[in-house]
Amino acid sequence: MNRRPIGYYVHHHGAGHLARARAIAAASDWPVTLLGTGIGEAGIDLCDDRPVSGQFDGVDGADSRSSVLHYAPVDHKGVRRRVAQMALWIATEHPALMVVDVSVEVAMLARLASVPTVYVRLNGDRRDPAHLDAFRSAFALLAPFHADLEMASTPAWVRQKTTYFPGIAAQAQAQVQEDPRDENRVLVVVGRGGPMGDGAQIADTARTCPDMHWRVIGPVTSPHDPPPNLEIAGWVDTPEQEIARAGVVIGAAGDGLLGAVLAADRPFICIPQERPYDEQRATAARLKALDAAIVLQDWPHADLWPILIGEAHAVPSANRRRLHDPDGAKAAALWLADCAESIAGEVEYRE
Repeated sequence: MNRRPIGYYVHHHGAGHLARARAIAAASDWPVTLLGTGIGEAGIDLCDDRPVSGQFDGVDGADSRSSVLHYAPVDHKGVRRRVAQMALWIATEHPALMVVDVSVEVAMLARLASVPTVYVRLNGDRRDPAHLDAFRSAFALLAPFHADLEMASTPAWVRQKTTYFPGIAAQAQAQVQEDPRDENRVLVVVGRGGPMGDGAQIADTARTCPDMHWRVIGPVTSPHDPPPNLEIAGWVDTPEQEIARAGVVIGAAGDGLLGAVLAADRPFICIPQERPYDEQRATAARLKALDAAIVLQDWPHADLWPILIGEAHAVPSANRRRLHDPDGAKAAALWLADCAESIAGEVEYRE
C-alpha cells in the first residue's frame, strides 16, 4: 500500500513540540515528515518567522490582524519563504494529513492547501477566536495530557472532538545503574521556555536542608556563595534520567517536565510559570485538585522547604501514575494512522 505521508508541523518555542513530534514519528509505521524551524536534518527545516525584537505581540501589524490569526507580521521575508516551503512540500508530497503542533496560521495554510489537519491542543483557556477557528476546521484534536487535567471551562464540543494522549514524549527510566535513586536528592529543573532560575534563591533554600543534596539542571544564575550541598549542572543531555534518580523534583508545569515526572513516578513540587492562555496554571490547578503534586504560586521562603518536601513525599504515588500512559507515543501514532486511513476512505484523492 502506497501511504501518503503525514506532515507534522513543529513550533519552535520550547522543547516540548519537537519532543512530541520525534516520539510519535519514531513510534509510527506510517511515514511522518517533520516541518519546523531549527530541526535540521530531522525533516523540512523552515525559515525563521520570528521578529528581530523577539516579541510576538504588537509587532506584526496587530491593529489590522484578523481575529482568527495570532501572528501575521507584514513584509517579513522569513514568513514568505516558510509559507512557500510548506506549500511546495504539500504540492509535491500530497500529504494525507497535517498534524499542527501548534500554529493557527499553519492550520489555516494546510486547509487552504486542501490538507486535513489534526490540531495539537495544549492546556489552558483557548476560547479565543483564533484557537476556536483552528479547532473547528480540524479533522480531530490531539491533547498531549490526561483528560483529567482538562479545564472545566473547555467547551463541550472541543472535548468531544479531542483524543487525549498522556505520556507521548516521556519514557520512564526503569533502571538507573550508574547513579541509583536517592530519596535525599532534590532536583530543580529549569526549562527553556521561561526565565533563568534564581541561583541565590536556590542556594538559600539548600542551606535550610543541609542533609539533602540539591542539584539544578537548566539555565540558572550563579550564586555568590553556594553551600556544599548544592550542585549546579546547567544543561544536561538526559534530563529524564536526572528526574528518575531524584527523591523530589521541583519545576514548572510544562508538558515535557510533567510528563517525565509522571513517567518516573517522582514526588513533584510544581511552581507554574506565566504562559499564554494560562497553560501552566491550568495544569497546576488540576494537579492540585487531583492531589498529584504540591502546587505553589511562587518560590516560598527558604524555611518552608523542609515541610514542603515532606508533603511532596506524602502524596500517594497512585495519584501520579494514573495520569501517565507509558505507551502514549505508540497510541498517538496508531491513532494518527487511523485518522489518515479514515480520511483516505472518505475523500477521493485527485491529482
